[in-house]
Amino acid sequence: MTTVNALSSRTVAISVSESPDMAVLGFGDEHLHEAFGDLAMYLLADGANLAYGGDLRKNGFKDLLFELLHKYRSSAKASSNAAVTDYLAWPVHIQMSADEIDSIMAELYGHTRIELIGQNGERISDEERRIIPSHEPDDREWSEGLTAMRRVMCAETDARIVLGGAITNYKGRMPGIAEEVLLSLEQGRPVYLIGGFGGCAREIAESLGLADAWPGSRPDWSGRRAFETYDAGSLNNGLGPDENRLLAMSPHISQATVLIMRGLFRLQNRAGNDATWPGMQNPASN
Repeated sequence: MTTVNALSSRTVAISVSESPDMAVLGFGDEHLHEAFGDLAMYLLADGANLAYGGDLRKNGFKDLLFELLHKYRSSAKASSNAAVTDYLAWPVHIQMSADEIDSIMAELYGHTRIELIGQNGERISDEERRIIPSHEPDDREWSEGLTAMRRVMCAETDARIVLGGAITNYKGRMPGIAEEVLLSLEQGRPVYLIGGFGGCAREIAESLGLADAWPGSRPDWSGRRAFETYDAGSLNNGLGPDENRLLAMSPHISQATVLIMRGLFRLQNRAGNDATWPGMQNPASN
């Protein structure tokens, strides 16, 4: 049986970005932001901490997530001290001056934290970053730095939710959502694929046998073949095959949210006070 703040010991990563299929499927940016907001609020209400991988665009998902947390903490209904961590990869923050980073941190309302991750996955303190000259990262820095940040975030989170995602014009060795899901699968982390908005999340669902190919499918994007060794059971997310297929196909975020929360509660109920959910590898063993 679930209780209020049932997820207070857990950190859930949310991977979301615009999908090239949204217009064809009848969605606009406002629908994606609404979906993101609904998911975040449900997770916060049940005590989960949230992790996000560094979107610094003005009025982007970072701003929305921090605004939601501020509103939640300020409301009379707030029942937990849930927090948000934003992981910034080396090629993202090395472009910025120390003053720009300070300005972003000043906007976080005191309820969030920024983790500056180095090129090899090491943490960089504010003081250390101040003495590192800013510069424009090259392709190698983008690829290695993004992968390093994603490895750190994956090791420090209990589950991942993915929605949308670009297939082209990405930085790194493969589309960002694809790499984040792949790392989660490799480490046995629970993954929830919301495929109703198309994009990378839908493509991964197809690779795992959760959705049929459709005319918008792109079979040859970099990294897709890496998913051929996995199937629906690899998601390890507390949902059965039919539930995961519904999650991968449904265009209704309310239905997707119910399924995700159901899976998370099942995992938590099975685990009890265990540090890891059933089936997960202990990060210390990796």
